[in-house]
Amino acid sequence: MIKEIEVTRTYLKMTAADELKPAKIESDRLQIHQVVECPASFYRYLYTEVGRKYHWCDRLNWTDIQIKNHLKQPNISIWVLYSMSAPAGFFELKQHEDKSVEIAYFGILDEFLSRGLGKHLLTVAIERAWDLTENYIWLHTCTLDHPAAMPNYLNRGFRPFKQETYYI
Repeated sequence: MIKEIEVTRTYLKMTAADELKPAKIESDRLQIHQVVECPASFYRYLYTEVGRKYHWCDRLNWTDIQIKNHLKQPNISIWVLYSMSAPAGFFELKQHEDKSVEIAYFGILDEFLSRGLGKHLLTVAIERAWDLTENYIWLHTCTLDHPAAMPNYLNRGFRPFKQETYYI
């Protein structure tokens, strides 16, 4: 018998740029760059490695063509955190028709956890999102995500606005 796991998904938003409570790390060892013309293999690597422990599976079966088509949309941007030139994490921004910006994916590679990089990367993700909108920014997390995810979102200034439960 297969046992289902109950998951709670929480949606959070920030409605003004001045609600951001930044937490940056000043270091010449860290860089964050937008990846223009991101190769499908690199996107797949980031998605798979960041999401491995957290049941990210929505895009695991996407073909290279599906990834390329997704990434070439003008409302999608991919940003990568590098630590001493090694990829350490990423975020994906998605602009919506209502002029909101979603932090659609966000995370740190396992080898770089517990260094405060998530706070830094989220701060930059929020700043880049506010560069794209004056409306609001939002994201969602769930009980399968890293235990530090929700506290990081709340500590940066996000506030919950909706919850739902589902089973996997």
